[in-house]
Amino acid sequence: MQRKINMLLLLFSLIGAAVGFAIGEIVLRVLPETWPSYVVIGLYFGILALSVGLFCLIAELMSPSLNGHSWRQRYTDLSWKLLVPATLVLLFAVGGALQFVYGLEFGGTKKIRDIVLVIDNSGSMKETDPNNDRYKAAKGLIAEMDKDKRVAIVSFANTAELIQPMVNVGANSQKTAVYDVIDGIEPTEDGTNFHSALTEALRVIQADRGTMVIFMSDGFSDSNITEQMDQLKSKGIALHTVGLKIGYDQGTLLLRDMAESTGGTYYDVEQSDGLSTAFRSIYLTIDNRSLLSINPNASEEPTIYKGIRLLSLVLIGLALGIALGIMFDNRFLALSFGAGGVVGGLAAGLILNAGLSGEGFTDGLFRLLALLALAAVIALFTLVIPIGEKTNARRGRDRAAANPREGSGRSRNSRSSGF
Repeated sequence: MQRKINMLLLLFSLIGAAVGFAIGEIVLRVLPETWPSYVVIGLYFGILALSVGLFCLIAELMSPSLNGHSWRQRYTDLSWKLLVPATLVLLFAVGGALQFVYGLEFGGTKKIRDIVLVIDNSGSMKETDPNNDRYKAAKGLIAEMDKDKRVAIVSFANTAELIQPMVNVGANSQKTAVYDVIDGIEPTEDGTNFHSALTEALRVIQADRGTMVIFMSDGFSDSNITEQMDQLKSKGIALHTVGLKIGYDQGTLLLRDMAESTGGTYYDVEQSDGLSTAFRSIYLTIDNRSLLSINPNASEEPTIYKGIRLLSLVLIGLALGIALGIMFDNRFLALSFGAGGVVGGLAAGLILNAGLSGEGFTDGLFRLLALLALAAVIALFTLVIPIGEKTNARRGRDRAAANPREGSGRSRNSRSSGF
């Protein structure tokens, strides 16, 4: 049992982490958004483990400092056979399971199932949205909604009207029925009353279901909405606001304040054809919680989820370390690498929690730093926890068969580090 290090393995593990990161980032960008997040994250960590395992195996084949020359001579075939199941398959399962847990509701959070669309239909909309792009955006949003989602639509001017009560839109026939209701909205010449609009929106919200409100307008309202905003905040309902061609600061400030006071986001849209993008960006904040990123359009990430991310990276690091030990068929390496994975996973989790901001480039940079830290600590931990080489137990058995007396003495003292 010795404390030692393979510097080539350390270098190659960092290269493997970088390669795994590059492929994983491609996976995150190429796979359709309709894929379950646990599948995508599972693939990410499975690919990372496969890449790190492959490069570590190559390093030990070139310089078997940790497993010994007898391993390279007799057991490399087994390591190649164990490479994929011990890394890709195992980490896919672990990463996917942890992402599934991360996507659950903790700390009083509710999964968004109901969306209330509050759409301005005042006279000024004839100028700011002559092609009725706001209604096209609403239909585009409904087209993307899953089977467990419901929608209600409020149209407002001087007064508000619930044109579509809360309804499930999972089936195409249900979506089509709501489209017909939207197409039937008649334009008005009236003014803008936020008080009436929010009152009607609150009336259809059910307290036992997670709900968010998307509020779209092109103007300012001097009506008193203090009571309505207090109700939204007390119910924990995020109000996302969209301002279209607002040419004066008063309207922009009001809509931004409405959103930020409830944990929602304000979207400023210059042209009406950009409303679809704004609506879709808001929808993507639903059920889009990820171990590897945060959504810049979502409200601030609760502390409990930062803790779950930290614990998840620790478990992923542990699994990666054990996977490498399994690949080498060496229980001492599994112990050393596994312990290193716990420490490395803790470092990786702290890096992610400190660095993730929702910005694509910087988030990618912090993911790379986290993965490099994880791989480096695992490779270095053989300096902390001593390891033993994989001995040639088969050769000892062969000698024992040829010389029973000698073999009986040796068998009591020989040890193998294999599983």
